[in-house]
Parts: sequence; structure tokens; C-alpha cells
Amino acid sequence: MGWLAQLSPEIRQYMVVTGNYWAFTLTDGALRMLVVLYFHGLGYSPLEIAMLFIFYEIFGVITNLIGGWLGARLGLNRTMNIGLFMQVAALGMLLVPASLLTVPWVMAAQALSGIAKDLNKMSAKSSIKLLVPSDAQGQLYKWIAILTGSKNALKGAGFFLGGVLLTLVGFKGAVLGMAIMLAIVWLFSILSLKKDLGKAKNKPKFTEIFSKSRAINYLSAARMFLFGSRDVWFVVALPVYLASEFGWDHWTVGGFLATWVIGYGFVQGIAPKLTGKNSGKVPDGRHALGWAIALGVMPVLIALAFHFQWYTQEVLIGGLLIFGALFAINSSLHSYLIVSYAGEDGVSLDVGFYYMANAMGRLIGTVLSGWLYQDYGLSVCLWVSAGFILLTSLISLGLPKHQPQTTGQLS
Repeated sequence: MGWLAQLSPEIRQYMVVTGNYWAFTLTDGALRMLVVLYFHGLGYSPLEIAMLFIFYEIFGVITNLIGGWLGARLGLNRTMNIGLFMQVAALGMLLVPASLLTVPWVMAAQALSGIAKDLNKMSAKSSIKLLVPSDAQGQLYKWIAILTGSKNALKGAGFFLGGVLLTLVGFKGAVLGMAIMLAIVWLFSILSLKKDLGKAKNKPKFTEIFSKSRAINYLSAARMFLFGSRDVWFVVALPVYLASEFGWDHWTVGGFLATWVIGYGFVQGIAPKLTGKNSGKVPDGRHALGWAIALGVMPVLIALAFHFQWYTQEVLIGGLLIFGALFAINSSLHSYLIVSYAGEDGVSLDVGFYYMANAMGRLIGTVLSGWLYQDYGLSVCLWVSAGFILLTSLISLGLPKHQPQTTGQLS
């Protein structure tokens, strides 16, 4: 372990933050797939399954709005550790006897998990801003891309893990194993994370939770519709469609969606290379606009294939893969831009506000995914997705067009 001691304190803290984020994300992805497949197997309708997640998303909105303020006052180490503990508690709630595993109880557990997830994500993304010098924008973009990309790859692994565990050890066995693993990570984090990381020098007032930055407000609005465009067909409609229309079992659905998210995470990780960092440039609002327009083409093409009944299965699978790659680049660009736009002191306030909009997009997408698929089918979900991406593109017109062109490195 001598090599670890030779690393700079910033690198070691980055590794702890990333490790926490990875462990949390693995359980979060597995839990989502467990809930979708388990309750679908019990005969729940798509809308009923979507409702199981509604508190997860609602409390994600609230947590991001308040969590940034808490992070600035308490320190990001504390908010990250609180998030880990709350996820352990949420998993514990699902270990009750089957007779008590009612819809309200599962919704309450998902609410706790939603709070935990967004405390953890806000803390991780905000921490990176404080570990990278302000003149090293290229390095900041690279680290954010690695953190975000690896997180989504592990979320995909979590989807696969959820499907496999449900088949091998059942719902309760899967939840118990994840709770034990995450409790160990939580204890390690308490001992390892730097105290007062991200605590603002000037204690922010609660009224400062709303961003006063025009750039952050525009980016947050664009982010809301961007993630709504994904979740309106991905969260409930797609896995239920694959299971009911293609006849795929739990392993196949979980494995396919896992592969999709892992590939999505890989593209996020290399996004800086795809968007010009190697040529000495970091992205600005023009890049966000261009990639959003490219993304909007895919749901339109898939929806047209459904309308004309033209190789629907092949187009859906292929289109989903391309959509995932383009969405990954859009998401990585946004993740860099918010950390770049955010102020140094109390960075979590700006990041929290931005991820509040992200959670609002997921909430809208999740509810619409269940309702639209149940009443109108997958093709309508795709058309709504295209409309949301159009709104993302229009909002992106207001993003700043010039960013610092340095790609300085962190030693």
C-alpha cells in the first residue's frame, strides 16, 4: 500500500469520494431493477410500478434543493456519509415480512432511498470542484467525466446484479446482501473522508438555495428536460415492454439494460476526447446545443419505425444503443458545465440547485413513463421524449458560448 501513501491528499480524497459513489450506485441500480421486476412479476401495472418510485423522485427534488445548503453549512463529508447511512436504512425497510411489504411501505423506503441517492451524488460532484485547481478546466472536465461515466457503468452493473440476485436468492436475500455491503462502506467512509470538505467560509442563508446565476438557471432547465426525455421511456415503459412484448425473462431484461448503462457510462468517461478536449478546448453552450439536437433525432426515428411497423425490434435495440451514446455525451457535457459554472465558496449550493432540476426531470419522466405506456404505448413515450429534447435544445441557446480555453493539469 506504499503507492497509496505517495499520492497527493487530493487524489486520495478523490478515490474515497469515487469509491463511496461507486458502492452506492451499485446498490441503487440493483434496487431499482429488483423493484421493477419483482412487482411486475406480482402483476402490478406499469403505472402502479411508476408510482412506487414517485416519492423517490419527489424527495430527490427536495433533497437537491436543500442538500446543497446543508453541504455548504455542514461539509460534504457529512452529507455523503448521511446519504450512505440512509440507503442502508432504506434497504433495511424492505426486509420486513412479505405481508408488510405493501405499496405505501415500499414508497416510503423509496423516498428514503431518493434522499440518500441525491445527498450522495450532490456531495460527490461538489467535492471534485474543490479538489481541482480553478485554472485546470481540462482536468476538471476529465475528472467529472470519469466520476460520472464510472458511476453509470456501475449503475448498469447494478441493473444486471438486481436481475441475477432476484433469480438466484430472491428479493429479500438480494436486499440483505446489499445492506451489509453498504454498511461496511459507510463505516470506512466515516474514518477516511476529510473533515469539513466543502463547508462554506460564510454560512449561507436558507434563502440562498435558489441560484442567482443566469447560466446555472438555463443549464438547470435544460437538464430537467434532458433527463425527462430519457426516463419517459426508459424507467418503466422499456423494461416492461421488453418483458411483455419480447417475452424476455428477468436475466435477459436486467442483462440488456445493464449492458446499455455500462456502455453509456463508458461513453461518458471518454466524452472529453469526443468533444474536443485533446485539441485544447473545453465545451461551452454551443457544444451543449449541438449534441442535444443530435440526440433528438433518435426517438423520432424509433417512433417512426413503430408507426410504420418497420423492423421494430431491430430498430428499437439499435436506436436505444445510439441514443445511449448520444445521451451520455450530453449528460457528461452538462455535468462538466455545472461544476465549471459553480462558485468556489459554497459550491454545493449551485450543484444542489442544478441536480434539483435533474431530479425534477426524472420525476416527470417516471410518472409519464408509466401513464403514457399504459394508456398509449411505447411510441407515444418516444414522441414525448423527442419533444423534451427539443425544449432542451431551445433552452441551450441561452447558455454562455465562451468558456476558458485552458486544459491545465493537476499534479
